[in-house]
Order: sequence, then C-alpha cells, then structure tokens
Amino acid sequence: MAFNTKFGTEDVSPYQVHSRREIVGLLRSMQERNQLVSMQSDGGADAVVTSILEVDEEGGLVVIDRAPSNAVNQRILASDNVSFETVLDNIRILFFASKVRECLYENIPALYIPIPASLIRLQRRENYRIPTPVANPVRCTIRVPPDDDTGAGGTTVVVTLKDISCGGLGVIDEKKLLDNTIGRIYKGCRLDLPGGTMVTADLQIRNSHDLTLSSGKSIRKLGCMFVDLPKAMLTAVQRYITKLERERNAKATGMN
Repeated sequence: MAFNTKFGTEDVSPYQVHSRREIVGLLRSMQERNQLVSMQSDGGADAVVTSILEVDEEGGLVVIDRAPSNAVNQRILASDNVSFETVLDNIRILFFASKVRECLYENIPALYIPIPASLIRLQRRENYRIPTPVANPVRCTIRVPPDDDTGAGGTTVVVTLKDISCGGLGVIDEKKLLDNTIGRIYKGCRLDLPGGTMVTADLQIRNSHDLTLSSGKSIRKLGCMFVDLPKAMLTAVQRYITKLERERNAKATGMN
C-alpha cells in the first residue's frame, strides 16, 4: 500500500496493523489520553483538530468530536476520503474512512466512522521524536532577514516547540508570521532549552500544516530540519531528549 501525502508517496505496507484487537486498543488509548487527532478530508482541503469521544467495539463504531465550523462539518460529511492522524507514544498513527456520519453523543452532536479494518503505525527509529512539555513550553527565536524585493525590514519571530528530535523539531507558529515555503532556510535560530542551555541552529522548513483548534482559531505547525548542526549543539539536543524521556518514563511508572 502506498500512502499519498502533499509531500510525496510512501510505501507503508510494513507498518499496517490488521488485528482488530490491536486497532481497538490503539483507538481506546487515544480516547483515554484525550489525544488530539488531525482530521482531513479530500487530501487536506479541510483539516481540523478533533478527538475520539468513544470506541464502541460491539457496535463497530468510533465516535469523533465535530469540527467547530458547520460548513467544514458538511464538507467532511460529503467527502468519501477522510484521513485521521495523531502521534501516540511518539509513533505516528494514521487511519482512514470512506464515509463519516452524524450522531448524538451524550445529547451533543458528534460524528462517527466504522472501526477501521486497518491502520498505520509509522515508527521511525533513526530520529526519535518526543513531545516537549506544554506546561513549561520551550521557545525558539527565528531571525527573519530583510527582504530587498519588498523592502520589509528584518525581524524576529518567537515560536513554541511542539516536539524535537536529533534531526529537527516541530514548532507552532500561532500567528503564521513565518514564510512556510518548503525548503526555506532560517539561519542562526536560537533554541532556549531548560537550565539555561542555548542551541543555535540553521533550520530548514520541511513541512507545514494549518490546523483549526476547537476554539475555531487557526494555527500553523511547521516541521523543521537541522542544517549542518554542530556536534556541540547536537550533544545538547541529545541530552535534552534524554531528560524528557526520563521524565516521561518516571511519570508513566508513577515514580514522578
């Protein structure tokens, strides 16, 4: 099976899960953790952030929160190509539905799909990506140089880290101030890690997703790759990732 995205085509056959028990288990984990799920129709024409409200194994249904916009909901209901994506335990999870329908969940309008016959667990071990804390967000300062063509002066944009790996990071550009052209390189970006550690790096835009929050606010997530990261800077990133892993494992085992 080839999985098509706006960034290319990828063979995902080795990562497909067909076991109904495992599929239901993964869906329930998303529900119990109130995991945010990106719901997209028609290849990304509409993309909203939602969550799983209920997994009804006996009825064979997955109940999903509606989009905040009625117009977007109608387009999703009319679509025969709806995809869902999230990250669970640092593993990218994708599943699909050819039809989304309306229902009432606890007397509130919601959506539902059949429990998927298969889903995809895309795990990449070469660059282990880990979410960064929401309570104490890490900031990244990106320098935007002057634009000679438009006459715009240089400025700086401060964005919040969403996740990080030794190969790059994901940031949230809430006000959509950055040029999100794929391949665009920002030089001399400053990453302020906890404990006073500062990492300076060149970042290249590798992907961009506009998401609509439940409040209706639209934000942008940018995936960035480190460009020729110096060894000392890479070591600092590795130490921070190790620290996050220890904290997450301690919390999961009740030792925190």
